Formats: sequence, C-alpha cells, structure tokens
Amino acid sequence: MLTAAKGDRATRTGTKAAAKKNRDVLPIGDLGIIALPSSAEMGRKINDYIVQWREERDHKHQNHPQLHGYVRDNYLIRTETPRFGSGEAKATIFDSIRGLDIFLILDVCNYSITYNMRGKVNHMSPDDHFIDLERVISAIGGKARRINVIMPFLYESRQFRRSGRESLDCAQALKELVRMGVDNIITFDAHDPRIQNAIPLSGFENFLPIYQFIKGLFRAAPDFSVSPYHLMIVSPDEAGTSRAVYMANVLGVNMGMFYRRRNYTVTVNGENPIVAHEFLGAPVEGKDIVLLDDMISSGNTVLQIAKELKSLGARRIFICATFGLFTDGLDKFDEAWKKGIFHSLLTTNLVYQRPELLSKPYYRGCDLSKFIALIIDSLNHDSSLSDLLDPVDRINRFLRKQNKKQH
Repeated sequence: MLTAAKGDRATRTGTKAAAKKNRDVLPIGDLGIIALPSSAEMGRKINDYIVQWREERDHKHQNHPQLHGYVRDNYLIRTETPRFGSGEAKATIFDSIRGLDIFLILDVCNYSITYNMRGKVNHMSPDDHFIDLERVISAIGGKARRINVIMPFLYESRQFRRSGRESLDCAQALKELVRMGVDNIITFDAHDPRIQNAIPLSGFENFLPIYQFIKGLFRAAPDFSVSPYHLMIVSPDEAGTSRAVYMANVLGVNMGMFYRRRNYTVTVNGENPIVAHEFLGAPVEGKDIVLLDDMISSGNTVLQIAKELKSLGARRIFICATFGLFTDGLDKFDEAWKKGIFHSLLTTNLVYQRPELLSKPYYRGCDLSKFIALIIDSLNHDSSLSDLLDPVDRINRFLRKQNKKQH
C-alpha cells in the first residue's frame, strides 16, 4: 500500500478536486477491479491509490448503508484464465461480484505473458488477450451492477477503416463488448477517436497523456523551456496533427508536421511504401522539438523524422509516444542516441515495458497508474470526467511551479 511518506507529495494535492466531488456523492455500487494478467502490476498500483484515498476521505454519507463496503483494504477481484494443453482456455472468478461496479483492465500488447500448447511455449497475442477479456465478461454472467473496460491500447485500433475489401476489426470488437453488456470503454490516444461512432449510444472515453508528457519532459531536461522562441511541437504525420495542435496550443508554442509522400503503385506488407517526408511548418533551427505520436512500432519513421529535423538545425529532440511497442528492438534507438539524433525518449506504462527499455539512459517513463485510479474513482461515483479529459488547468499550475523554480 502507498503511504504518505513513500508516495509523491502530489498524491494528496493532485486529487483534491476529485476527493471534493466524490465525498459528496454515493457510489453506483461497491467497487471491484479485475486486472487481467497482462495488467497485473498496473492493477496493484491502482488498487493501492484507491485504498489510500478512501481511507483518508471524509465522506459526507459515511453512515449510509450503501457505503458499507466503501472502505476496504483491497478492491482487486481474484480471477484466473488458465489454458489446457490444446491451447483452449476458460475464465474463473473466485470472489463474489454480485452488484459490484466492475472495472476490467488489460494490456492487449503484453507479449511477455506466455502459455504452453502441446509442449511448446507461446507468447500471447492481442487476439489472445481480447478473447480472455470476453471470457471474464462471460464468467461475470450478468451479476455485476455495471461493467467498465479499461483498454489503454485499443484492440485493433490500427484497423479502424476500410481501404478496399478489408475487415473492420476495431469496430467489430467494440460492438462485441457492448453486446456482452459493457457499459463504458476507456482508452488512451486512440489511433482515430472517430472509431467511437461504431457504438454511438455507449460510453467511450479517449484520454491523452499530454499532462504526464509535460511533466516527463521537465524530468528529462530540467532546463526545458516552454517558449515559442525555444520550443516547437511536431507531428510525424498528418493523422496525428490534432494531438500536436492541442499540446502546442496549451503550451503557447508553434507546431509543425511531416507529410508522408507514398508510392501508391506498390503495396508492401499491406501498405504503400513511404517515398519521402516533407516538413510543413516554421523554421526549427535552434529550437527544442517535441516529436509527438501515439505509438512507436518499429521506430523507423520516428527516427527518420528525427534525422530530418536535425538536418534542419533542430537543437534537442524529445520523442514522446503514448505506446512504445518497439517491435524491432532497441538497437536502432541506442545507435541514434549515441549519434545525438535525439535527446530523450518518453513513453507510458500503459503497455508492457521490457526491463531493457527501463535501463536505457535516454528513456523516461510516464506512469499513468494514478491517473487511471482517478478515472475509476470518479466513474464509480458517476462524477464528471471533464477535468481529466481536458487537463489545461493542471498543466498551467504545473508550468507556473516550474517557472518559479527556474527563476
């Protein structure tokens, strides 16, 4: 469990607004958190935060019968998803979930989870994780008061639209969850937020970790300066301009983007190869650059763009991506960092982080466990999420503190 001495000082100050609104409202039901094996560590952190907050909270209706199970030392529900030797599986829930407000957490990108099939070790794929989620929902069997799914990396979110005769995997997955009784789906930095149009009458919240990235940037470089003369936000492609525009507007700096020129006469691995990256924006010479994207897959694109920015005279380059997948390993990032192509690499713990990544001198991780705990605590009280969806006030308070430190 987190303690005031062990936790950061912001654990209390950063939750004042949430505590104020949640102490006056009765919860929808007793809270239950099911962290699938892919998010076991995240689940433990979230549980510790909520345990601490509710122990310290002076609830207005503390004697109300509905708050009988409000303060507990553990909100995690014991579950298992064992597999048979053939590769088939099942889900088992060991604790009572009747009438609970259930929050299911999973990381579909966690390839470190393995299982044995016919004597061979297999790494779980996103498909395996998603079907395990459906198994747990099936095991709940309609006994919970409400089911909420927290899926930071939205399953099949890269296949969100048709280009020719193709499947619509993400839309189909969302519809399946709603048909199974899921009330709310919470995700982060969806590849295209318009995918929620597939389930227009159901709860769908998409959060951006901009606040956490800004805090991480100051940890990576204490002399980090938020000024239009010293900083620019750059999107690596046209699809990600909205998040770059948001961050640039909040910080009051300029933004730029790269336009990908593709060869549409050739198809390689289902995609048209990129011929060149064309930069659109103000001069970058002498400025720090925040290269902002939703994910790093192989890393080829983001490193190529970093090289382009360096050739244009950029000072320091900070690569920020919500999801660090690193499908081709980290060697190319090691080499690029040694050559001075980028200064720091920031990703979140919303997906599995290999131990090798955490040990890199250029890496700065952004922990979102407290933020997700705030989301769960607020949703359990049916409170507004507007201040979490739009963290402008928190960002401005943080920047004022940094200005005082630097001056």
